[in-house]
Amino acid sequence: MYMPRSFKETRSDALQALMRDYPFATVVTAASAGLAANHLPLELISESTLHGHVARGNELAQADGAEVLVIFQGPDAYVSPNWYPSKHETGREVPTWNYAVVHVHGRLRVVEDSDWLLALLHRLTDHHEAGQAQPWRVTDAPADHTGKLLKAIVGLEITIDRIEGKFKLSQNHPAGNRAGVVDGLRERAHRHDHDLAKLMIQTKELPDGA
Repeated sequence: MYMPRSFKETRSDALQALMRDYPFATVVTAASAGLAANHLPLELISESTLHGHVARGNELAQADGAEVLVIFQGPDAYVSPNWYPSKHETGREVPTWNYAVVHVHGRLRVVEDSDWLLALLHRLTDHHEAGQAQPWRVTDAPADHTGKLLKAIVGLEITIDRIEGKFKLSQNHPAGNRAGVVDGLRERAHRHDHDLAKLMIQTKELPDGA
């Protein structure tokens, strides 16, 4: 992807945090009819491995060994030039869009092992149910029902070859403008605004707005 130096994110902890906080990913493959994109939650097992699952009817279930591009979309938001102090001084500012994304390039392996799949479902369920007052467990469903559903899915293991991170968070602006954007996001408080403001605070600008 297009990568201005100002927005290139290389800190592995920041990249992995985004992948864990925004696990619903887009998996892109080259199919016979052209590029294909599928959407599914993925689990970051280690710095080199992602796990997930899809229905047997999904084209990914037939893509064993394929090269894949996995896109994790973090928080994003419209940025008003009215938030920049420099706009009120010179008027020479325009709107933009701030966002954070991670692109993972890797190789796909299709997993048929039912024990592997069941362990994955337990981990995913326990993680995403953790905030519930009464978390649902895989074992809450009848075993025969779970067994039937397991036969209808396959596991996906993606071995990560390389990761690209692009955090476009006004790093090309002076500190005063960045602070203005953070304040503007906090005050507006739309869908991703607070998360984006937090990420901006965690990501330092380059010297002299380089």
